[in-house]
Amino acid sequence: MKVLILGGTRFLGKALVEEGLKRDHDITLFNRGNNKEASSEVKQLIGDRDGDVSQLKNRNWDAVMDTCGFAPHQINKIAAVLGDSIEHYTYISSISVYKDWIPLTITEDYHLQSMPQDRLKDVEEGRISPYEYYGALKVLCEAEAEKYWPGRVLHIRAGQLVGQFDYTDRLPYWVQRVAEGGNIVVPGRPDRPIQLIDVKDIATWVFDMAEKRKAGTFNVTGPDHKLTMEELLNTCKSVTNSNAKFVWADEQFVLDHHIQPWTEMPLWIPEQFPLEGETKPWKMCISVKKALDNGLSFTPLEETIHDVYQWEKVRQDSVRKAGISRNKEQELLDAWFQKEKKETL
Repeated sequence: MKVLILGGTRFLGKALVEEGLKRDHDITLFNRGNNKEASSEVKQLIGDRDGDVSQLKNRNWDAVMDTCGFAPHQINKIAAVLGDSIEHYTYISSISVYKDWIPLTITEDYHLQSMPQDRLKDVEEGRISPYEYYGALKVLCEAEAEKYWPGRVLHIRAGQLVGQFDYTDRLPYWVQRVAEGGNIVVPGRPDRPIQLIDVKDIATWVFDMAEKRKAGTFNVTGPDHKLTMEELLNTCKSVTNSNAKFVWADEQFVLDHHIQPWTEMPLWIPEQFPLEGETKPWKMCISVKKALDNGLSFTPLEETIHDVYQWEKVRQDSVRKAGISRNKEQELLDAWFQKEKKETL
């Protein structure tokens, strides 16, 4: 196939490029040219989906893979130049489109987020960041793509992507922290469910679907069984040959010490989380049955963690985007042990 990847130089985009080249497809990237890590085996068109997209005019592709559409005006701008010159469009959306994560096994027909129309204008004109309404904007992007290419869009509602080059630092934090060993504070229950998917698996499945011109909306996360936080951390411990000891701290205790879920403690959303003025349970349990029925498969967790660990060993960047500082973690550990000591007296 002739494939156009919007983005294509970081994490998922990089994985898509590698998968496409492995299959001998003709790959073209369209991006701003800021990242110099693009493969020399692909063509590169320089432009900006918020500005000049003229490089896309009068060209044809069998498939387009959109890794970086955050607002509907960006989809509109691309559609204006591509029109009917493409056969299949993959839009990387997110499970953040769902209004909440309350029920178990949320399916693709669960209710979605929305946003005020006037705030959409603020996003389009750059007055507010698209991340402020991330999930709602993804909903609008899905609708915009479907409007231009009805029946030809593969909507990927992706969960937490992990693997090498994961610049979010969510799984990398835990892999590196476990490798260092010692007492490690972990919020919540050991059997708290967690969902994530290797970026290589999503890239493989996207190409499988694009080659067959399959469209539709799919939750794409993993694995295909219940994965717990304890299993994830024990696998990190085994792969890194660590002496780590996990200290499972009560969620309310961690919150009372002003530790931020998801950022300071990656991959943690409290199971009792304030939502619309009430306290309701939040569960990380999205159904992927539809994707499984269409061939989605998973890399063994050990292999994914090994890949991340090897990458961690050679990383050059010192500033991380997620994870609690060691000093703050030690303060939290001291407070937890002091609390336990008092309770045993």
